[in-house]
Amino acid sequence: MTAPQNPLHLGQNSALPASPEEAVLDYVPNPRPGRTYLVRFAAPEFTSLCPVTGQPDFAHLVIDYVPGDTIVESKSLKLFLSSFRNHAGFHEDCTVGIGERLFDEMKPVWLRIGGYWYPRGGIPIDVFWQSSAPPHNLWLPDQGVASYRGRG
Repeated sequence: MTAPQNPLHLGQNSALPASPEEAVLDYVPNPRPGRTYLVRFAAPEFTSLCPVTGQPDFAHLVIDYVPGDTIVESKSLKLFLSSFRNHAGFHEDCTVGIGERLFDEMKPVWLRIGGYWYPRGGIPIDVFWQSSAPPHNLWLPDQGVASYRGRG
């Protein structure tokens, strides 16, 4: 995948994609090629739909990656993540699917995603995926999202 010369979303008016499949992610050249550093995106208000009931599901997503030749343009990532609000999928499918799509298209050195889902049916479900072991010289902070504890 080569980075587009003119990103589709950056500096443009962009409509919310109707589905994750229709969303186009933009990638731009890594401003620090050859350096090992961590990029983190946190989406504390992620939503999708339960594939059984159609009710909304809520999660706090944390995406960490070490860039290769490109980085994901943040506006296109926001549009992609927002496109899940009308997508019916299990927590595992949404979380792992986001991680795999970013990894397959952007080709980072390393990527992980943590999906901290709020309770459905009284049980919180947390889903984690990573592409491989992290690089040995990477400072890897904790994702900083506490396990669900209820109101206590």
